[in-house]
Amino acid sequence: MINSPFFCLNKDKKKTMKQSMLLCCKLYISESRNKDALDSIERAAKLDPETVIVNKFEDRAYNRVRYTLVSYIAHDATGCPIYSPLQQTVLAMAEAAYATINLELHSGAHPRLGVVDDIVFHPLARASLDEASWLAKTVAADIGNRFQVPVFLYAAAHSSGKALDTIRRELGYYRPNLMGNQWAGWAQPEVLPEKPDEGPNLVSRARGVAMIGARPWVATYNVPIMSTDVSATRRIAQMVSARGGGLPTVQTLGLVHGEDSTEIACMLLEPNSIGAERVQSRVEMLAAQEGLDVEKGYFTDFSPEMIAERYMKLISSDVN
Repeated sequence: MINSPFFCLNKDKKKTMKQSMLLCCKLYISESRNKDALDSIERAAKLDPETVIVNKFEDRAYNRVRYTLVSYIAHDATGCPIYSPLQQTVLAMAEAAYATINLELHSGAHPRLGVVDDIVFHPLARASLDEASWLAKTVAADIGNRFQVPVFLYAAAHSSGKALDTIRRELGYYRPNLMGNQWAGWAQPEVLPEKPDEGPNLVSRARGVAMIGARPWVATYNVPIMSTDVSATRRIAQMVSARGGGLPTVQTLGLVHGEDSTEIACMLLEPNSIGAERVQSRVEMLAAQEGLDVEKGYFTDFSPEMIAERYMKLISSDVN
């Protein structure tokens, strides 16, 4: 059993904490085809029952999986965050991932820079972005030191709020290196062009690098395009995105998705302002101009309210 510094809290206080001060962690790992690796990672996730996997999204074409984890955060007498079960759970899952996945042998239709590619913390319920940022920086130091993996902090976890897509662009994340639409192995220099925030400057080709951040809730929404013309899909994606002069606070990628379709993967940075309906409408309009059919898009995760609700249901037997 993982030792918690809060084992001595009385039951009522611990129950209140679990219900109110919650953080969500989305952990993206570059693997979805190796069942043994995923089983090992998921066993590690279950070592501490105070962390709950509320969702899992895997995509074989992308060869990528995302785990959505939730637990509480606790504070000292002055109100400073000092502990969350998420910390040790994420480290255990990362350790299992590094032990079972070799980035040099990995390929997929989604960009990535590491075995543990991205870890982002979101505040839920009454938790704050500062608390999410504290945990992101704590986990980043652990991963950099324990696994000797370069770690880049982003958004609220970074001292100047550097954006994730900016760091990825600097590191060559968006450039496919296989058949013009696939990512395989470690294709970048082993000496990084930018100094990481944690860990070494030299990259292990088997492990790659990790991005770790904290930010308000971000929705991920994918729109299938019924065409294998990835160039057309990329043009549409560019025109939908804020960077391409499209919808503000929307980031997109045009990707091959299976043998007979492509997909526009979207990050909605302010989903309450620019939501999925506007993205869907814009994609459909632009695709019609290209003579392409579009399917209804789909979210890859639950809403933050639903995630908190599922967490409460899953732990209810433990706290009653």
